[in-house]
Amino acid sequence: MKNQTTVERKSERELVATRTFNAPPRFVFEACTRPELFKRWWAPKSMGAVLLSCEMDARTGGGYRLEFGRGDSKPMAFFGRYVEVIPNLRLVWTNEESGDGAVTTVTFEENGGGTRLVWQELHPSGEAADDAAAGMEGAMPEQFEQLDELLAPGAGRA
Repeated sequence: MKNQTTVERKSERELVATRTFNAPPRFVFEACTRPELFKRWWAPKSMGAVLLSCEMDARTGGGYRLEFGRGDSKPMAFFGRYVEVIPNLRLVWTNEESGDGAVTTVTFEENGGGTRLVWQELHPSGEAADDAAAGMEGAMPEQFEQLDELLAPGAGRA
């Protein structure tokens, strides 16, 4: 049976995406923290965007910077810092590219040999969450499908 992604509005400011992956938490965590793996699944292929660069210092106090491009348009940068990193269990980071940046918390829960991933975004206002909701609902299921493909046995995840 194929795993499904759920995206929910939990409160005025909170968006949550959940999916179970058929891989142990350490593999899912690595795919979220190792740039060479992250680049293989993060940009939704259907949107035509490419992750041009990916810098991650995935430790508490470390930073990240992602740069996306599409066609001839000017690249967009997303960046912030890691507030909490507990390997294979939890990641928390800031999104500092705008004044409406969210705090993202990702948990990796062992689930019968797989991983239940919970991706929570806490936005500074309901309006900011409104703006982010359509993007999360449209992109996150495809991104997680791409992550599922990366995590499949024999897909060269390591």
